[in-house]
Amino acid sequence: MNIAIVTGASSGMGREFVLQLSAYVEVDEIWAIARRETALEALKAETPVPLRPVCLDLCDSASFDTYAALLEKEKPNVKLLVNAAGFGKFGAYSRVSPTDDARMIDLNCKALVLMTRLTIPYMAPGSHILQLDSLSAFQPVPYITTYGATKAFVLSYSRAMNRELKASGIRCMAMNPGWVKTEFFDHAFQTNVGGEVQYFDRLYEAKDVVSTGLKDLYHSKKDYSVHGLPVRMQVRMVKLLPHSLVMNVWLNQQKKAKNNTGLTTK
Repeated sequence: MNIAIVTGASSGMGREFVLQLSAYVEVDEIWAIARRETALEALKAETPVPLRPVCLDLCDSASFDTYAALLEKEKPNVKLLVNAAGFGKFGAYSRVSPTDDARMIDLNCKALVLMTRLTIPYMAPGSHILQLDSLSAFQPVPYITTYGATKAFVLSYSRAMNRELKASGIRCMAMNPGWVKTEFFDHAFQTNVGGEVQYFDRLYEAKDVVSTGLKDLYHSKKDYSVHGLPVRMQVRMVKLLPHSLVMNVWLNQQKKAKNNTGLTTK
């Protein structure tokens, strides 16, 4: 059985991957992984490919035993793995609890690595892995400190794994969007009580960003993908400039609000 697996599938970018992936890869079933069973069940009616809801909390280490057992039982041929689960918190470090810091590391880094490692044995040459990353991977980001650091890890890990997996015929790519209008902001703004992060220069639609990511995954040799010319230019500049200067620019931007309303769904 040929399958695609998408984590974080109940909303946002993960949900959009579920809706679009059939245009790029032919599979018999999609395994949609998330905590919210109701949202996963609702997805069944929206995709032309049979969808199997797999309810797992990827911050719970027991979930990986469950996932490994499911793979061993079904022995699928995984043609596509999308690691889209993740979350971030904005605001001063003192307002982000140590528990939230640890959960960001667990979900954004540890879960991504374990999902990748557990899945690779079930992937054949020609299979693909897409790791949902962030523009924040390219620079230190004050007031998005831990989230940005986790995404720097994802970028480094994904690019290195792409090289290691080349001999196996498996392609791995990080996807590094800028600001995207999703439920991400529901969590991120909870700790942003001082308005430390309030400047959002450009906001993109999830469907457009996902379309670019899938196109780059299947029709390019890139090991990371960036949607939008302005964001790609920003990445180039960040690579050239001292990070101390980049952080100063970022902090100066946050003194003036831009596009910071209507971003949450609550």
